[in-house]
Amino acid sequence: MTNPFKHKYLLRGVWVGAALLVACGGKKTDHPPAPVPTAPLPTAGLAGQKVSVMPLTLAAAEDTLHWEALIADRRTTLDKSDSIIGSLLTARSPEVTWVGPAELRRAARRAAGIAAEPDQMGTSFLRADQLIDVPDPLRYQLRTLAGLSGARFVLVPAGLVFRHAPGTAVGVATAELSVVLVDTRVGRVQWRTTARGEGQDPWTALTRAVKSLTPGLP
Repeated sequence: MTNPFKHKYLLRGVWVGAALLVACGGKKTDHPPAPVPTAPLPTAGLAGQKVSVMPLTLAAAEDTLHWEALIADRRTTLDKSDSIIGSLLTARSPEVTWVGPAELRRAARRAAGIAAEPDQMGTSFLRADQLIDVPDPLRYQLRTLAGLSGARFVLVPAGLVFRHAPGTAVGVATAELSVVLVDTRVGRVQWRTTARGEGQDPWTALTRAVKSLTPGLP
């Protein structure tokens, strides 16, 4: 079967890293490497299909931002992030039928004892750049949950980190949202990227990060 998702997205980080090593001659540099550009959502290969969207389970901010009061309530932060991600996916990629976290939770409750709770799965470790094969039990859990919603592919927001944006005013942060797409039939990551966006509050930064997944739209 032809893979509708180009492997260049999985390999891009490796090639960029190799290019940097060659350019620097293996020597240390005082400047951190430039971040890999955000890869757009491969919606052409997903058009007309259902895709499950897992809930976010990991969100954190650098201490220097002093955003403790803004994201102190973990459940509120995760729910609001899920809402932003879900609404933007639906509005900006309507060719895909997105099955959001709320629907997945209902499906898991109806299949209690068979499907795991979406919020309790170890999806955050999928943000590891070199991970391609999804290990069990997560592989089985994703396949089971996706099957209940009639989906083959699962989009996983694997982690959200807010960092101070270099060269910007105090209080301006970059949201870094790690996103992976898993083919649950074969248990492999088919696409991954880190979406980035800047803002003076978490939700503006996250909104801009998610919008970067669908370039060409306002």
